[in-house]
Amino acid sequence: MAKRRKNVANSRKKPQGRRPLITLLVVALLIVSAFFLLEKLKKSVQVTIPEKPITKERHKMPVRTETVVVEQQPYTTAIAPLPPRHPRKRAFGPGTVAIIIDDMGSSVREADELMAIKLPLTFSIIPGLAHVKGVAEAAHVRGYQLMIHIPMEPRGYPQQRMERYGLLLSQSDEEIRKRLDGFLREVPYAKGANNHMGSRFTEDRGKMGTVLGYLKGKGLFFIDSKTTPLSVGNTLAREMGIENAGRNVFLDNVQDVEAIREQLEQLAEMARRKGGAIGICHPHKATIQGWTAAMPELRKSGITFVYAADLVR
Repeated sequence: MAKRRKNVANSRKKPQGRRPLITLLVVALLIVSAFFLLEKLKKSVQVTIPEKPITKERHKMPVRTETVVVEQQPYTTAIAPLPPRHPRKRAFGPGTVAIIIDDMGSSVREADELMAIKLPLTFSIIPGLAHVKGVAEAAHVRGYQLMIHIPMEPRGYPQQRMERYGLLLSQSDEEIRKRLDGFLREVPYAKGANNHMGSRFTEDRGKMGTVLGYLKGKGLFFIDSKTTPLSVGNTLAREMGIENAGRNVFLDNVQDVEAIREQLEQLAEMARRKGGAIGICHPHKATIQGWTAAMPELRKSGITFVYAADLVR
């Protein structure tokens, strides 16, 4: 019995001596299997996921983080900077110039200052202004030529302001003639007429035909102020046999003495090339100062000043 128990004890001890070795072998086998499995998975991933192709970089606009508001400034020639003056050789030779002073009729003193320049100026008077009759009488007595500065409908009317007694496209021919009669009664010494504003009215052949027909019947000439390049004034006047001419240069759009002198020189050069030229300006102080400075030199260079009636054809 004792021997049997000993054998049983020995049989239980034998497995205990082999167990660590078997466990080590199993762990080693698992590690090797895991290694090969990982390698296989790695290769599989490399095969199924293609590499990203190389492309050229494209530059994109950065994302706007805020809105920038730019204030647009209204344009006006009155504040435009003047170009630098460069000395140039002045042209000399004969040339005839007529200067029309628009917008007259608001001040007799203004007219006296202009007549003191001793230049054959043509006064174009707007009917309905406060001192029309006083200006007309003073100028006529001293031998100055007068015109009617006829208010005509501009583009943008009625937002664009115009004298309440001016001519509109919506008026009948009878109403237009009636108003022209009133204008002539205010300026009875007028020798001709030109348009005040009228960038829309002067493009209409029908209404301009009514105005020109009236002027022809009264023996008055017409000078187109050319407030629009599409004006039919001169073309229609020639067709109707009316003495006419067109403005060549605006002298004082920029209220600066040097700028006005430059415009006067441009007018003189045009007169030399064409034989005669018409300038239009307004009774501003800067305009008078510009004339006073430029007139002696222009006269010395051969420029002759005449009334507007001398340049109509």
